[in-house]
Amino acid sequence: MTHGKKPSLLKRLIAAVVCVVAAFAVFSGAVTAYVLFSTRNDVHTIAQIEEQGTRAQAVLVLGASVFADGTPSDILADRLEVAVDLYLSGAADRIIASGDNGDAHYNESDAMKDYCIKLGVPADALIVDGAGYDTYASVYRAKYEYGMESVFVVTQAYHLYRALAIAHGLGMQAEGVAADKGSYDNQMGYSLREVIARDKDFLQTLFRIPPAS
Repeated sequence: MTHGKKPSLLKRLIAAVVCVVAAFAVFSGAVTAYVLFSTRNDVHTIAQIEEQGTRAQAVLVLGASVFADGTPSDILADRLEVAVDLYLSGAADRIIASGDNGDAHYNESDAMKDYCIKLGVPADALIVDGAGYDTYASVYRAKYEYGMESVFVVTQAYHLYRALAIAHGLGMQAEGVAADKGSYDNQMGYSLREVIARDKDFLQTLFRIPPAS
């Protein structure tokens, strides 16, 4: 009786890698479908929110890059302008400016605060969260650090669905307003990174893991 040769170690490793990649692709696809379909009815315009008379405890605006002089990047400026418009419409009594303030030479949250004040928001209506190092941390802290049970989330559309899914998963009432006022540099990179971030945040939200401090 003859026996076929056993697959080489290299072939077995390749097969294992293919299986892992396929499993990840299935998982990631399922997470993306869940995030998009579970939140698609919670994205509105400011006009729709005004018409519905919906209110929340705060507008949560998510951080993005700032320049060395403290000027918000285009993508962040658009978020802040929409957040301020939403606040001034009477939809909430305060704004949470949540960004990365983890470096002595880089401060998103203070730049966000200053920009909001320039746009007419009173300083005492602003909550400045300098530990919003990523989307999950910003949403988690809005609930557990600042006691928010209902928020309007403001960011660009590609990012908004994930933020809303986190909020819902943490038991918050959340609706979103997209801050897309034009095209942005490296939009393809943002969108690709979003796929990985959805998977990570889905698992963190599922187990309500506290963000790194």
